[in-house]
Amino acid sequence: MGETALVSEFRLAGKQPPHFTNQSIIKVEAFGKSYRKTVAVSDVNLEVRRGQLYGLLGPDGAGKSSLMKAVAGVMSFEAGNVGVFDVRLDSEAASETIKDRIGFMPQGLGLNLYPELSVEENIDFFARLRLVPEHELFERKQQLLAMTRLAPFRNRLMKKLSGGMKQKLGLICTLIHEPELLILDEPTTGVDPVSRRDFWIILSNLVRERGITALVTTAYMDEASRFHRISLMYEGKVLAEGEPERVCEMAEGSVVMLKSASQTQAIEVLRQVFPQVQPEGNWIRLFVDGAKAEEAVLQTRDAMGELTVNRVHAEETELEDAFTALLRHKGLTSLDEETTLGSVNMETNTESLNGIGIEALELTKNFGEFTAVDRVSFKVAEGEIFGLLGANGAGKTTVIKVLTGIMPASRGSGNVAGANLTHLGRAIKQRIGYMSQQFSLYTDLTVVENILLYAGIYGLRPVEARARCDWICTMAGLHSHINERTSRLPVGMRQRLALGCALVHRPRVLFLDEPTSGIDPIGRQRFWKILFQLSREEGVTVLVTTHYMSEAEHCDHLVLMHAGRLVADASPEVLKQEVETEVGRILELDSPHAKHALEHLAANGFNNPVMFGKHIHVWSKYPESDVVRISDLLGLEHAAIRVRDLSMDDVFVHRIRSLERPVSTVTEELMS
Repeated sequence: MGETALVSEFRLAGKQPPHFTNQSIIKVEAFGKSYRKTVAVSDVNLEVRRGQLYGLLGPDGAGKSSLMKAVAGVMSFEAGNVGVFDVRLDSEAASETIKDRIGFMPQGLGLNLYPELSVEENIDFFARLRLVPEHELFERKQQLLAMTRLAPFRNRLMKKLSGGMKQKLGLICTLIHEPELLILDEPTTGVDPVSRRDFWIILSNLVRERGITALVTTAYMDEASRFHRISLMYEGKVLAEGEPERVCEMAEGSVVMLKSASQTQAIEVLRQVFPQVQPEGNWIRLFVDGAKAEEAVLQTRDAMGELTVNRVHAEETELEDAFTALLRHKGLTSLDEETTLGSVNMETNTESLNGIGIEALELTKNFGEFTAVDRVSFKVAEGEIFGLLGANGAGKTTVIKVLTGIMPASRGSGNVAGANLTHLGRAIKQRIGYMSQQFSLYTDLTVVENILLYAGIYGLRPVEARARCDWICTMAGLHSHINERTSRLPVGMRQRLALGCALVHRPRVLFLDEPTSGIDPIGRQRFWKILFQLSREEGVTVLVTTHYMSEAEHCDHLVLMHAGRLVADASPEVLKQEVETEVGRILELDSPHAKHALEHLAANGFNNPVMFGKHIHVWSKYPESDVVRISDLLGLEHAAIRVRDLSMDDVFVHRIRSLERPVSTVTEELMS
C-alpha cells in the first residue's frame, strides 16, 4: 500500500493520518543538568524525527530521567538548548504552548494515577483535565480499553491492579487527549515479560498506525531492538547513538559461546586472555575484541589450550555485550574489579545437605479464599543456581516467604538446608540467607557498621564477625569504601553489600528476590560472577527470581509459575527446545513497506506477524522453506530474512500466553 492510499485509509476511518516527513520533533543540543554540585547530564545531543520510536538506554543514574523531564517541559536546565515542535523550551511560558501536544508518563508503577479511583474514573479524570470533549471521550476510551485488554477491569480500583495493568492504565491516561508526542520514562521497569510485550505491541501499533512519535527510556538492554534509533547513556553522557544494529557493530568484536566439562577452570583460563567472560548456565559467554566470528572461535579454542571443549560457536552480539565492550574500550569501567570469595576458617554451616538444598512438596498458601500458591513441588540440588520465574502476582515471593519461614504454609511440606518446614526454628535462620526485593540495608550506617550489625543479629562472636567483614569486603570489592555511608555508595556496590550481609553467617542456601532490578549490565555481571563462585566453589544453593530474562540464561534450572501453580520445570536449553518443537523459530524480516508486508503475511497464513522496531517478526515451524516462500510473496532478497534462535523471553511469553488464552487463539497471538 502506497503512502497516499494509507493516508486515505486513515481519513476514511475518521483518524488523523500519520505524517510521512523527516520533520524534527525533538532537538537537543549540548544539554546539561546539575543538582547543586553534582552534574547529572553533560553535553548531550540528540534528534528525534516524526514517527520515530526513539530509545534512551542506560542504567540508573545515567541521566535519562533528567533529560526526559526537560524535553517534557517540567524541569529547568542549566546548559544547552531543548526544542520540541520547533519551540525552544527556555521558559515556563514556552513549555505551556506545547503541553497539549505531549503525553508524559513519569517513572514508577502508577505514580501518575489515583489509587482510590477505578480504572474508568482515572481515565475520565485525565480526559477532563485535558479538556477532551464528552462526545469524543466515549469512543476513545472504548478503543484504548480494548487495545490494552483492560475493558473487563474498568470498575476495579487502581490500587488493586497488577504492575502491568497499572502501566497500561497509565498509558491510556497519557494517550486520552491524542498527543502527537509520547514521553515515557521507564514504562516497563518492574513489569513481567508478558506485560512488557503487551506494552510494546500497543506502542509500536500507535507509532505505525497513527504516526505518533515516542521517546522512551529503559534500563532493559534487551528492549533495544524495539526502537528505530537509540542513545546509549552512561554517567550523564551519550556513549553511542544510532540504529540498534549499528550501535552493536561499534563494539568491534564477536560473541562466542563455549561449553566445557571443566567450566570453572575454563573461565579462569579464558579470563587471562579475554577481559569479558561470564558463565551463562552451563555455557561460557565471552566477547573477543576486534575479531570476526570465525577468527573469534579460533582464538577461543587456542586460549583453551589442553582443556576440553565440548561445543563452541559464535553468536550475534547483543546490546548488553556491546555496552560492556564500549565502556571498556573508552576506559569508563573495568570488569577486573577485585571480587573474590577468598577463604575464612569457620565451622558454621559447612555440613553437606545430602545433595538437596531445597525441596518443596505440594506447598499451598491461602489468604482467606484466595490461593496464592497452589500445590507447588520442586527440588533444588545442592550447589545449584535455580531460577523461579513468573509474571507479577504469580506467587514467587510468597513461595520464598514460606520456604524461609517468614510465613507458614497452609498445606504441604518441604525441606530447606536440611531443616523440615513443619519444625522451623532457629536452625533454619542460621542456614539460610535472604535478600529481598528492596535493599535491607541501613543507609545512615557505614559499610562496616551494616556488616557488624548483621553479624550481631546472627550471633557471631567478635572474632568471627571481623573475619566475615573482611571476607565480605573482599568478595564485594568494598575495602576502599569500608567507612563510607551506605547511602553514598553506587547502586551496584549497595547491592553487593546487601548480598554480603545475607551471607555474613555463611548460609548453605541463599534466597534472592529480584536482586538486580535497576542495576547496570556491569553491576549485574559482577553480581552473577559472585553467585557462580558461591555455587561452584562453596556449594551454596541459590534460588533467585528475576524479570531479566537474560539472567534466566545464567540459571542451571528453571521453574515457571502461573497463577500460583508450577507450569514448567527444566533447564533453559530444554525449555527452548520444547517451545521450538511446538511452534518453531522466529523469522526476522526487513521490508521497506512494513504495513503492506504485515497484511500480506497475515493473509497468507503466517501467525500474527508483528513489528519489532523496524523489523517484522513472524513464527515459523519450517524456517528454511518459509524463507523462500516469504521472499517470493514480498519480493524480498533471501538476505533480508534471518532465522533467529528463541530467547528465554520468547519462551516465557509463549508459555504464559498459552495458559491465559484458549488453545485456538494461542498461535494467533504468539508474537504479540
